Formats: sequence, structure tokens, C-alpha cells
Amino acid sequence: MKSLKIKKGDKVRVLAGKDVGREGEVLLVSPKNGKVLVAGINMLKHFLPKTAGAKGKQEGGIVARESAISAAKLAVICPKCKKAVRLGKNRVCKNCGARL
Repeated sequence: MKSLKIKKGDKVRVLAGKDVGREGEVLLVSPKNGKVLVAGINMLKHFLPKTAGAKGKQEGGIVARESAISAAKLAVICPKCKKAVRLGKNRVCKNCGARL
């Protein structure tokens, strides 16, 4: 797979899916799968059972966690012009020319 232009720490906007228009910071990038983990985006509920461990009992419940989203559904937000933009060579904003 081709390398991704999205890097850890970038601020991105969702272009497609259930979270269209929402923004968040990239937590993890998986170039092999073409997936990205973004804070607060693509939240899924995980159901944890009660367990009795060596240190005591763990409480069960429902926990919301981020799930990976395809990098093709994301656009990087330029810190200078504050718009979701396409990136050129060497991570340059196509709109204002700022380096990211």
C-alpha cells in the first residue's frame, strides 16, 4: 500500500460516514491497512463482563472506544488557513502553500 500523508498528531476532518464534518486529532496511523484512529471519531460500544482477577473484582459495563476509520475518508486541516485541504508533495497545503 502507498504511504499515507496523514501523520500522528494531525488535526483531521471526516469527509464521509456517520461522523461527517466532525474534527479530531490523529492518535494512531496504520499505513499497512490504510486505517487511522482519531480521537472522538467512529465511537463504538464495548461490553465488558464482570471478572474476578488476582487483584480483586473488575467492574463490568459499557465502554465507548474509538475504532479505526479509513484514511480516504479524512482530510487534513491546515493550521494556517483552518480549512480541510489536500496535501501536495512534502506535506504542503494546496490552498495556501503552508508547510505542515
